[in-house]
This record gives sequence, structure tokens and C-alpha cells, in this order.
Amino acid sequence: MDRKLLDLLVCPASHQPLHRLDSPQRDALNAAITRGELRRGDGRTETRSLTDALASRDGKQVYRIDDGIPVLLVEEALQTAGIDGLAAR
Repeated sequence: MDRKLLDLLVCPASHQPLHRLDSPQRDALNAAITRGELRRGDGRTETRSLTDALASRDGKQVYRIDDGIPVLLVEEALQTAGIDGLAAR
């Protein structure tokens, strides 16, 4: 993803800047998905693992990137308030 584009994107729910997850952050989320602990904004449990994603500055919402395209829909955002280490560094 182009850095200029990333600098323009904000979380549609909180309007915070977004940052790309690094490998340890993504691994932590995928482990939580495997355990069935992550819910989407629409209340459904997330079952698909992440290959790439963006997180809000505070790390409470995560948006998957599918085929290089960020999916910035509030109802599809992963609600990650209970997972440490996702905030921007």
C-alpha cells in the first residue's frame, strides 16, 4: 500500500489515523481469531485470518486489507479492545 494513501486514511468510526499492523500484532490477532475471541462491528465472530490489516491509533478497531484494498467498513472492523499491543508505536 502506498505510504501517501496510508497517510490519508482514517478510521471511519473514531476518525483516528490508521497504521499498518506489524507481524507480531497480526499474529496476536490471528491467534485470537483462531480461539474465537474476536467480534466484528456487526457482532459476528471473525473466522478468517488476517494477511494484512490497518489499526486505529488506539488499536481498538482493525480493518483487514483484502487484495491490497483496505476494507474500511465499520460493520466489518474487528473490535480489539481486549488485545494489548495494537496501538500505534
